[in-house]
Order: sequence, then structure tokens, then C-alpha cells
Amino acid sequence: MTRLPIPSAVLILACTFLAACGGETAIDKPVANNPAPQQPGTPGTTPAPAPTPTPVPATYYQTKTPYLPQQDASTYEAPPAGYAPVYTELVARHGSRGLSGFKYDGAIYDMLQKADADGALTALGQQLKADAFAMMKANALLGYGVSGISTPGYGNLTQAGIREHQQLAVRLLQRLPTLFDSPGRHIVVVNSGQDRAVDSSTYFTSSLVKTRPALAAAITLPPAPANYPQGAPAAQPAGTNRFLLYFHSLKAATDLVTVTNDPYYETYQSSLAYQAYGSNATVDAKLNAIMSAPAAVDVAQTVLAGLLKPDFIAKLGSPGYTFSNTGTYTFASQDSKFSNTLKGDGKTKIASPVDAVNVLYNLAPAMSAETGGVTLEKYIAAPQAEYLAYLQDAADFYQKGPGIKESNPVTYKMAKILRDDFFGEVDAISRGDQTNAAKLRFTHAEIVIPFASIMNLKNVFVPVPQAQTYSYANNLWRGDSVSPMAANMQWDVYSNGSRLLVKMLYNERETDFQAECDGAKVAPNSHFYDYTQLKRCYGYS
Repeated sequence: MTRLPIPSAVLILACTFLAACGGETAIDKPVANNPAPQQPGTPGTTPAPAPTPTPVPATYYQTKTPYLPQQDASTYEAPPAGYAPVYTELVARHGSRGLSGFKYDGAIYDMLQKADADGALTALGQQLKADAFAMMKANALLGYGVSGISTPGYGNLTQAGIREHQQLAVRLLQRLPTLFDSPGRHIVVVNSGQDRAVDSSTYFTSSLVKTRPALAAAITLPPAPANYPQGAPAAQPAGTNRFLLYFHSLKAATDLVTVTNDPYYETYQSSLAYQAYGSNATVDAKLNAIMSAPAAVDVAQTVLAGLLKPDFIAKLGSPGYTFSNTGTYTFASQDSKFSNTLKGDGKTKIASPVDAVNVLYNLAPAMSAETGGVTLEKYIAAPQAEYLAYLQDAADFYQKGPGIKESNPVTYKMAKILRDDFFGEVDAISRGDQTNAAKLRFTHAEIVIPFASIMNLKNVFVPVPQAQTYSYANNLWRGDSVSPMAANMQWDVYSNGSRLLVKMLYNERETDFQAECDGAKVAPNSHFYDYTQLKRCYGYS
């Protein structure tokens, strides 16, 4: 496939995700689930190199990519002789979901209705109109009749997203079959409080229990942080911790912290600073520059030429040819027992060909099971999809990822609370506290991405100087590897009775900690780290 030239500026795209949302190089493309098997490394020796991954076809969905484990478990390095698993912990993004709200689908359908009335739709455009309407209905009814979904509609997990977490749980048990043999130990489960993260945690733990029924008694939901917002505290459900797992969007109405010696004060202040960074003038300038780039216009014209007649494309943005997510639509379930009325707010706008293509790019979640097989790949060819993927990556890189070097650590400082929590959990094991066998955290891309940055992972934390602009040519950061749907980081802890070792899996690929910690490895090419040295390397003593 011919690659389009990538411009030096970036475009901010809306956050609703396109489609059914590492190893030492944590930025590799997804690999097939079952590459050729290989014997694990001999315990206590330099492990055999992992086989070359078998790439799957590029989808260009970036942070909306459906989840695939990044390494076949049969190739994992075995622990050194005498070591057995004593603990594991995880942070995971929610699974693939539908659109977050009636936005992109409403805007594109508004445009297609007008084009149809004008006789300006091509045959492919007619098909898109029907598919867009089908997706509106599927999102409006998403989750109805599905066990574990309490409120059907936009933003819920799809069938693909449910399976992602069920299978992730099964693979955890397969990887650590003896960890949960000791009775009485807890599996602590925490979530962000947002429906899709709560539901992901439920599907994950239900899968654990289905596989090993005795674990039902081990599932523990800790109390939510109390006394927040300060001054008017409100109770939150057990298992919820917004400071730990929703730190990108803390609000005075729910999370206000005014006492400077409060343990959550620093996180609250870092969240406010991050939210203010959303209007950073330098980032805005870079994002705005791409809006007028010739390559963006060329991509838009190429995509729209297959859907709309030239006269209609030329009118986009003129009076009567500006579109948005307006209108009211009511959809009912097949059994007529549930209905949902959509009312557009008009905030998602199409006022140019570039707007129209960006809206289309953001339209398609992993919903083939819910839509009867509707997919949108046929509307954006691979070269154009690749360009739009770059734009999405650039927006995420600057807004959620490493971003501008001179602005650091604003995009990831708030993730310190999560890093502290990971180390704190292993500290408890090192003190001999065996109360917990696991801690499972369920959250969002806005948490996983800054956490990967603050962990300083190779090819993940690669900020760019202000004088430069992120591009595929100068940076290996890619959303489909950093935070696909159900993205996860897991730390497995092993002990020989006197020493703790830690191994990290990032999207189920054995992954090095920051390069400065290489001296903590038990062998030069090993993925097992001496915990005491690892902790010191990250500034914990």
C-alpha cells in the first residue's frame, strides 16, 4: 500500500473512538494470537528471544483498535528456579464500546439526508446513509437484554468488548495457575466509577469466578475514598476510586480537595493543571496548522468523492450546507419493551470537507455483532485511513501522551498516584502481608496513556521539543500499541521466600521497565527484576 506523505503539523480529532477500540518495544503493531510456539526460557538463564511477531492487517483504528494480546504466552520467560508467584496486579482500560454519545453519527446522518434530498449521493453514499442510521439505532439500544448492562444506550460495551475482558481474565489464570490456591486471600477490584469501566470489572471478575468458582469469596470491593468533595461529601459505590482511576477529569463538584496535607491534594491539583493544558497555545497552534494543510484537503476530497457528487462537496460550509448532530430520533427494541429517544445538541459540526471526513473516521466502533455486520472500512481506503490515523495519533500524543518536552510533566504528573499504588501493593507483599493475592483496576485510555508515560517505557515516553512536531517519521508512539481497547499493564510478583522479583506485561507482552533500571534485572536479557533495586530505580526507598 502506498503511504501518504505526513505533514509536520497535527489535527485535533474528537475523542469518541473509531472502531472496536509491548515487550521491550512496547509500540509494536498487534500480533496474531497464536504465533509459532516456542519453549520458554530456561529458568535462571538468559531467555530465548521471542519469535518474530506475525502482524495482522493494519486497521488504522489507533486507540480504538480491538484488543489482541501482544505475545503468545507459551513464549514467556520462565521464573528463575525456586521462585513462585505470590501476587499480581493489573490496570486495564475498558473493553471495546459503542459511541460515547449521539454526536458523529448524528452529524454525518444530517449531511447525508441533505445530500439525498439534493440527489447528490453516490451509490456508496446511499449505503453509508443506511449504515449510519443502523449504527444510530444500534448505539441507542446498545446493551439492551445483555446481562450485566444496567442502562442500555450509548457508551456501553459491545459484545467484542465484553469478550476482551472475559478472555483477559482467563489468560491471567492460565498464566498464574497456582497463585490463587491459598484460601482466604483477597482479589481487590477497583474502578473509575464510569459505567463501561464498572461493567468491564464485572465481566472480568465474573470470568474469573466462572473459571474457578472458589474465587467468588475472594472478590473484594474496597470502600470509596470518603469525605469528598470536601465541604459537602457524597457517598460513592464501593470499589470506586476516581482519584486513582479517573484522575484526568477530577471536578470540584465530586472531588474537591482543599486541605494541602490531604493524600489526594497533589493528584487533584495535577488534574486541574492537566485540564488547563487542554487550551495550551502552542499545542493549539500545531493543531490548527494542519486544518489548512493541503494533504488534509486532498484526503477529504478523495474520501468524499466516493460518497457525494462534486457540486455538493463544493457547497460544504456555505449557507444551508453546514451540518451537525441535530434532530430527534426514537428507537425501540425488537420486543418493544425498551425505547430510547436521541436529541442532538448541535455541537458536532460539519462545515468543510475535512470536517466531514474526520466525523466519518470517528464513527465506527466495534459493533458488527450489534449492527448485523455493518463496518465502515469500505468508505475510507487504506491510504486515507492511514493519514487520518496519524492525525488521531498526533492529537492523542499531544493531549494525553508525552506531548511537548518543555511542558512536561503536565500530561502525566497526575499518574503518580497510580504508580505509587502499584509499588505500594508490592511493598505490602515485601513486608510479609499476604492479605491480597491480586489488585485489579479498571479505567480508561486517559489513564493508561499517562501511566505508560510516567513509567518511562521505551518508545512510549518519547516527548518532542516544542520546535518540532510529532510525526510517524520522528516518533514511534502509536495509539494502537499504547492504548488499544482493553489495554492493560500487569505486574507479576514472584518470591523464593527471601527475595521478590517483578515481571511486567504490557498488553500481555513481556516489557522492560525504564532503561535506567536495567541493572535490576536478574540477567542481562531477562524480564525479571529484583524488586528492591527496581523500587530504588524509580525513586522509592
